[in-house]
Amino acid sequence: MALDGIYLSSLIEEIKDVIIDCRVDKVTQPEKDEIILSFKKNRKVHKLLINSSSNYPRIHFTELNKENPIKAPIFCMVLRKYLNTATVLDVRQLNSDRLLIIDFKSSDELGFDSVYSLIIEIMGRHSNISLVRNRDNLIMDSIKHVTADVNSFRVIFTGAEYVYPPVSTKLDPFNFNYEEFYEYITTKEIQFSEKFFTGTFTGISAKLSKELVYRYSTENNNFDLDHAKPIYDFTENLFKNLNKNIFLASYANKGKLEDFHCIKLTSLKDCEYAKYDSPSKLIENFYVQKDTHDRLNSKSADLQKIVHNNINRCDKKVKILKETLKECETKGCYMLNGELLTANIYSLKKGDKVASVVNYYSENGEYVQIKLDENKTPSQNVQYYYKKYNKFKIAEEMATIQMVLTENELKYLHSVLTNIINVENYSAIEDIKNELIETEYITFKKHNKGKNKKTKATKPMHFVSSDGIDIYVGRNNIQNDFLTLKLANKNDTWLHTKEIPGSHVIIKNFGDIPETTLLEAGNLSAFYSKSKNSSSVPVDYTQVKNVKKPSGAKPGMVIYSTNKTMYITPVESNLERVE
Repeated sequence: MALDGIYLSSLIEEIKDVIIDCRVDKVTQPEKDEIILSFKKNRKVHKLLINSSSNYPRIHFTELNKENPIKAPIFCMVLRKYLNTATVLDVRQLNSDRLLIIDFKSSDELGFDSVYSLIIEIMGRHSNISLVRNRDNLIMDSIKHVTADVNSFRVIFTGAEYVYPPVSTKLDPFNFNYEEFYEYITTKEIQFSEKFFTGTFTGISAKLSKELVYRYSTENNNFDLDHAKPIYDFTENLFKNLNKNIFLASYANKGKLEDFHCIKLTSLKDCEYAKYDSPSKLIENFYVQKDTHDRLNSKSADLQKIVHNNINRCDKKVKILKETLKECETKGCYMLNGELLTANIYSLKKGDKVASVVNYYSENGEYVQIKLDENKTPSQNVQYYYKKYNKFKIAEEMATIQMVLTENELKYLHSVLTNIINVENYSAIEDIKNELIETEYITFKKHNKGKNKKTKATKPMHFVSSDGIDIYVGRNNIQNDFLTLKLANKNDTWLHTKEIPGSHVIIKNFGDIPETTLLEAGNLSAFYSKSKNSSSVPVDYTQVKNVKKPSGAKPGMVIYSTNKTMYITPVESNLERVE
């Protein structure tokens, strides 16, 4: 569900309780469309995250620590200039819509007090964050600039006068009477359908409207204009007593998050719900995974394109090699023809177009017809078939070697692609980029050499099993080699999905491994593989001493023996994780 005005009203109450009369302690901008304002209250830091992305615009308190860019963006610098040490005066919602205003009192360079408003528009692809000076309504800056070419109604850029979005003519669910309600639905000819409430009131999303229609219909048989009064009574009672009936919960179907709201969604009968005591915690838990995945996917798009292009190249190469090998299967016929012609060369003469000879390799001794070039001597015709045979023989040998190399390269590229899909942060993306540079899938021109800043490499993931045993998981192929060839002891246990690209997993243990730990490590191996969404994934495990790296093999590519196999249906691990 998109964040609507009704849920936003519950968020505002929580935000007000914390930040009003507080000073801004810190301003950061970890993403191009996201800012974080930090406040200190009662010796505790409260971080208010404000996001203006097209997919997941939102505002809430966050406990996540996000890495900030080395150079702060311009919008962040503007906010620091005007809001650092500023005091929050008020937090308000405009007409119960998805528009929030946070008022700050700040002192300018001359020591005069000024009031600035941070206006947050949570409106899908039109979402924005603007800092406006109240005394002249001028925009100091905005996180997204909008020109007249994009929006003819209003422009948003530094120095322009701020204009609010068009005012909705819909009713305010927290402030309306029966006469207004009846006049609106009759004048606008609102249809009595699942979208009735979203078409009548501001701040109500389509999914919440569906829920309200479901609730009303279970209590009343009729849902039409003739029963406008019962509909009005139902709506007024719901929103008048909303604060008393807040039910913060997220809803999941078979483990997959489906919805959330501050109003109980009784229509989701097949879903399990998880209750929360804070609207910020709920919205963060609901969005953080999806938002992070989308951002990482966008950040790694170039790497994915490089890997996909190389996979397509290898697939085409495999196709050509298979055709070559199939063609080489006929080489025996050329060898046979050469030997039969050699045995009967005395009976051949220049100008013959065909030779009819006995196939003495056959038990039946039948005659075979062999085509000849009439312009060649018998000896030249014999040499033609031998040369053709040798050509196919060499081609087959080379194609076989190339097939093995190409298939190994495909295995490597698929493992890189799996690692890209499973990345958890930007540093992991940089590690994979460096790996592709080392393996020469990414090249730089000479004049670019030395300009790329080296980033600190990430460490392998470190988990502690329920038995207290250390488990390590590689994030990429460079880490896989490090884990298996350097970190691991020869008696440690090594795990990897069987013939499926994925991470190397090491169980650090010198004695017998408890079954619980083995299953937990197997789950990690399956989860951080290409088959993380499959069931009954085969996971091989053996001692590290049975794992070898062939000479010249690409990063992460190993061979192993004396292994056992278990089958795991992967789930996200809840093991303790050591950073």
